[in-house]
Amino acid sequence: MSRLLLVRHAKTKQGHGRYWGHSQIGLGEEGIVQAKMLRDHLAGEEIAAIYSSDLNRARSTAEIVASLHATEVVLCPELRELDFGEIEGMTFEEVERCCPEAVRLWVGGDIDAAAPAGENLRQLASRVQRLAARLQRHSPEETILIVAHSGPLRVLLCTWLGIDLERSWQIRLDPASVSLAETYPEGTIVCFLNNTSHLMVAG
Repeated sequence: MSRLLLVRHAKTKQGHGRYWGHSQIGLGEEGIVQAKMLRDHLAGEEIAAIYSSDLNRARSTAEIVASLHATEVVLCPELRELDFGEIEGMTFEEVERCCPEAVRLWVGGDIDAAAPAGENLRQLASRVQRLAARLQRHSPEETILIVAHSGPLRVLLCTWLGIDLERSWQIRLDPASVSLAETYPEGTIVCFLNNTSHLMVAG
């Protein structure tokens, strides 16, 4: 059995509600606090390896978590978010006005749909598979931490569970959330999904 901790990066400076794909945006003040809460939450884990997207928001989250572990963060371009091409940085409302056909195709579950000059879900899955292959090199007893974005993390979960990629949008992953998957020869079990209890501030 391998234990795979899946973490979505903490909140960014620019906030959510926009199509942030390959853009190099950093964590905001709230995001840094979230990442530290995440670090404390995972302090007791014996983490053998940490893989992170090389985009700033994921990398910073991973480095904060890694500060309590004697484990180097391995940066993986294959864990980048979906490339949104010409709509990078636009709000959801702006995209609805400029190219609503792309939004309709994504919602409709067409994994070959893409924004102008952007990447489709099939292409995202193809590069994420390279990371999945690297994970197989680890011994079954190890705990692996993966810090990335909602897109690639959903793809990994769909792949491991044998769920069609068209259904990936049905998996919710909030900023600084933790999910746990355990892999066995017979298949993968999701022990918990989108846990954010560590972000709750005691009153």
